[in-house]
Order: sequence, then structure tokens, then C-alpha cells
Amino acid sequence: MQIQLNTDKHIPHTADRQEQVEKILKQQLKHLAHNLTRVEVHLSDVNSGRGGADDKRCLIEARPAGLQPITAEHRADTIDLALSGAAGQL
Repeated sequence: MQIQLNTDKHIPHTADRQEQVEKILKQQLKHLAHNLTRVEVHLSDVNSGRGGADDKRCLIEARPAGLQPITAEHRADTIDLALSGAAGQL
């Protein structure tokens, strides 16, 4: 399963963030991993620098082998919670 991370200009794309995303996805999607060829993660800060409740957004597009891509989206106060929520929907 290949994991591709995309972030907006308000969320830094660092090696630590990439590692954390991979760790969470591998843990949450382990029951689907053998069917997924690629997972694209899009992280964004909806309110940019203003803050606010549920302003972190995670959109995940999973590509199962031989099937159409499926997506899940979740908003939360933190990036990790948004990522876990979207992964849980898949």
C-alpha cells in the first residue's frame, strides 16, 4: 500500500508528519491493506490561522485494486483526530 501525503500551505509537510500519517493509516487500515494499492491523504486547515473548532480537515482517497476509488472526510480540532476519523470511516 503506497501512502501519498498532500498538505496545504498552512500545514507543514515534514518527515515527522509523513511518518505519523503512515503509522496511523497502517494501524487503522490493516484489515484493508492487502486490497489497497494507494492511499492519498489531503490535510488542510480550513480556517487557516484564525483557529476555531473542527478547523482541521482530512480527506482520504483509497484505491482498492480493481475497484473505483473511495473517499472519506473528517474534520476535527487536531490533524491526528481528523486523520483517525477519516481512516475510521473507510
